[in-house]
Formats: sequence, C-alpha cells, structure tokens
Amino acid sequence: MSTTILFIGLMVFFAHFLSLQFRKTNIPDVLVLVIVGIVLGPVLGFVSPADFGKVGSLFATIALVVILFEGGTTLDMNVLGKSLASTGKLALGCFLLTTLIVAAIGMYALGLTVLPAAMLGLTLGSTSPAVIIPLVKALRVSEKPATVLVLESALTDVLSIVGVFALLQVHNQGAVGAGHLVGSVLSAMVFAAVIGVLGGIGWLLVLGRVRDFPNTISSTLAFVFIVYGATEGLGFSGAIASLALGITLTNFEKFKLNRIPSIDRNIVPLNEVDLIFYSEAVFLLKTYFFVYMGISIHFGAVQIAVTAVAMVLAIYVMRIVLTRFVFRDPEYSLRDTAFTSMLAPKGLAAAVLAALPLQYGVAGGEVIRDTTYMAVLFSITLTALLVMAYPSRFTQRFYSMSMGKPIAEKTEDQQS
Repeated sequence: MSTTILFIGLMVFFAHFLSLQFRKTNIPDVLVLVIVGIVLGPVLGFVSPADFGKVGSLFATIALVVILFEGGTTLDMNVLGKSLASTGKLALGCFLLTTLIVAAIGMYALGLTVLPAAMLGLTLGSTSPAVIIPLVKALRVSEKPATVLVLESALTDVLSIVGVFALLQVHNQGAVGAGHLVGSVLSAMVFAAVIGVLGGIGWLLVLGRVRDFPNTISSTLAFVFIVYGATEGLGFSGAIASLALGITLTNFEKFKLNRIPSIDRNIVPLNEVDLIFYSEAVFLLKTYFFVYMGISIHFGAVQIAVTAVAMVLAIYVMRIVLTRFVFRDPEYSLRDTAFTSMLAPKGLAAAVLAALPLQYGVAGGEVIRDTTYMAVLFSITLTALLVMAYPSRFTQRFYSMSMGKPIAEKTEDQQS
C-alpha cells in the first residue's frame, strides 16, 4: 500500500515535468504517460486492468466527463457558430471515410466478414476528446480550428457509440431500421445538448446560494456528474451534455438572459478560481487516465499489429486530404491546418466499444478488440511524433505542399 501511495505522488510531479518538457521539446505528455502504463502493465506485469475492477472503467468515464466539461468552458459561442459548417464537414467526412477504410482493410487483411468489419470501422471512427482537448490547449491552436477539433471529438464519439450498438442489434435481431438509426443519433445529440444548456442555466441561477455553504468549490463538478448520469439514463449522450453544460456556464450572456431582470439578478458566473480548479482537476485526471489506458492495452498477434499500423497510416493520409478540403479558406494558417490533420487519435470510446463484439459473441470479436487496442496505441504515438516533428523545416514544407498553404516565416518555426 505504501508503495502505491508513493507512486501516486511521484506521478503527479512526473506529469508536471512532462508538461514543462512539452513546451520545450514538443514531446506530448500523453504519449509518455501511455508508455509508462504499458511498461507497468503489459511489459512488466506489475498491474493489470483487472486489479482496478469496476473502479478503472468508472475512473476513465469520470476523466472523460471532466475533460469535456472543462473543454466546453474554454469555447466561445461566437466562434462556435462560425465553426459549425467546418465541424460538420470534418467530423462526418472523417468518420465515414475512416469507417470505410478500416472496414475494407479489416475484410482484406484480417478476414473479417462484413458485419464485424463494419463494427471495427465504426469503433475506430471517432477521435478522442481526452487526447485532443489537452493537446489543443498545450499547442495553443487558434480559436476556430480548436473549436472544430473539440466538437469533432465529441460528435464522433456519439456516432461511434450509436453505430456500434446498432450493428450489435443487427447481430442479435437480424435488422435495424435506417430511420431508427438516424433518429437515435439525432436524439442522442440534440436532446443531450438541450439538457446541458438547461442544466447550465439552472446551475447559474443557484450557484450563488450554493456558495453560501462551506467547501463548495467542487459542487459544479458534482453537478456535471449529475447531468451526465441523468442524460445517459434517458438514453442520450452524457458526453455532449457535459460539453454543452461547460459552454453554457461561460457563454450565458449569449442567451440574452440579462434582458430578464428577475433572472439576471440571480445569475452568478464562474470565477477565475473555479476555472483554475477545473483545469487542475483535468490535469490530475488526465495523468492517471493515460497511465490506465497504457495498462489496459492488450497486445495481439504480429499480423494484427501490422494491420493496425496500416489502418492508422491510411486514416492519417485521408485526413490530410480531407483537412485541405475543409480548411482551404486563407483564414486558417498552415500551422492550424497541419495540427488539425495530425489530431485524429483514438481513445476511450474506441477502447470501450472494442470489447463489446466479443461479449456479444460476434465472430471475430477478439480480432476487433486487439486491433482496436493496437490502433489506439499507434494513433496516439503517430499524433505525438507528428506534433514533435512539426517545428522542423522539412515537416513544414511537407505540410505546406500537402495543404497548399505558404509557410509563415516568423511564426511557423515557433512552438505554440
């Protein structure tokens, strides 16, 4: 027990060191944390996901909820509105093309039939908010592309979850209505967003009274968990609700509530201390989340690892082409466009969904699980390597040719 407590304390200081090194060397801390988890788990066998029991998956979900909420508090609704078109093109385009690419490779290289291959494609269709949001902040990506990346990660998570469960229903019952599937996706997103906005407005109205009680700095996070749990219980996306709640708490002026005197008098906004606390919470949860992710990775056969690498490379090549199409407007700099094309790592949603086909008795379920875990690891690694390589002139020239954008001499060589 004392060794475990010692390790927990050392990890916090190690994470601070990694954050500092990221600014100096461009080596993303998330990659190092995942490697630490791999060494502790699959390599040395000191700890396994089974040692955490239900606490492990619960902790991973809590980390995702807090990261999405805190990410929402940093978004501006004015920028959000201007980014919706780009978000839709990038999110839907990347999700659909990723699903098709992965499914095709799965059928050809792994011998999967159509249904399991489609499940694998949908599982890897999303990008990871837990990886993207901290990286976007650390890289200081411009506001509009940063908003696009955060929204894309939240939306594609929902698409992956709904899509995989729909195919599991096909596996069990033999059919699923297209209208029902579209309705499930739209309701999961729209109603979740409405719940998050209404929850945010309601919380702003009672926050002043809550602060009259002692030790309430964490009460907002507790309310986020309530909104997440209630939204999931209603069958909608708790992740979208958490993001919408965060956006509402820092953008409530855009709802014109100040025009209603009775409401305006009772609204108490978040203060700087609140925002610093949420940022610290994200830092701590992110640290242990990525170590846990590394511990949870299951290494399969060499063929599966090679196939996963091929899938990830194909996805990133496709994303370069898609990003050039979506971000062709001159307002997007080469740097922002390049980072947008790099930030397509897989994460928590993929890892959780990967285990479901095996549990439901789908043929090839073990292959889906092992391939997904490998793709998660390789996608995070490739993202980190590309981020590290971007300051070099060779890398910038490559992205300049790929994106059709000029290199800004005074800024492209500088780290964010």
